[in-house]
Amino acid sequence: MISGSVLSKNILLWIPETNLPLGFPKDQTPQGQFYCSAGAKNAFGREMVEEHLEHCLEAGINVEGVNAEVALGQWEYQCFAMGAKQAGDEIWISRYLLERLGEKYGLAINWHPKPLGDTDWNGSGMHANFSNETLRTCGSKETYEKICEAFRPLVKEHIEVYGAYNDQRLTGAHETQSINEFSFGVSDRGASIRIPILTVQNGWKGWLEDRRPSSNGDPYKIAGRIIKTVKSAKV
Repeated sequence: MISGSVLSKNILLWIPETNLPLGFPKDQTPQGQFYCSAGAKNAFGREMVEEHLEHCLEAGINVEGVNAEVALGQWEYQCFAMGAKQAGDEIWISRYLLERLGEKYGLAINWHPKPLGDTDWNGSGMHANFSNETLRTCGSKETYEKICEAFRPLVKEHIEVYGAYNDQRLTGAHETQSINEFSFGVSDRGASIRIPILTVQNGWKGWLEDRRPSSNGDPYKIAGRIIKTVKSAKV
């Protein structure tokens, strides 16, 4: 049973009139300048995403934080829940609150995993951080590797429920692994599953992060598939 889940959700604030993200068009520098940024030249839409944070907290949704992402108008928020069902519930409610708040600001929410198409910009994912009692207590690199290896033969089964148009995002570039490949590694942002460095520093006690789910994915289906695969590892 997956008893701890964090879903890191990327979204893009979209201007309906121009059909472009908030902050576009402008003279672009290579991506990197806008990630976790501050200042009027770099961060666009902070007022809205921070108001969304407040609404989520008032609704009892445990949003752990927000940050500006790689593209202009692209943001991430992290929902933490004790249990896969609760995590799914809270993601769906947080999406609804964001759409409603967009009406106030005159902004649409683009959930597409590659909203800027074939450009040199990262896509939008919904990274699934998960743990169970074994992952939190085993203290064993071998156990972690066995659980990760259980995902390797099931790439197709996972991708089928990880969101539509994910092939446009999971290309092997822009901090992704190819949609047809599988890899895992410590603190590897380009792996299918990243083993967080904090897990290793804590003596192999912690959690795993599946970086493949897309921003438009169904959190219930994603969590259900992860649970089934982790159970199949029989550790």
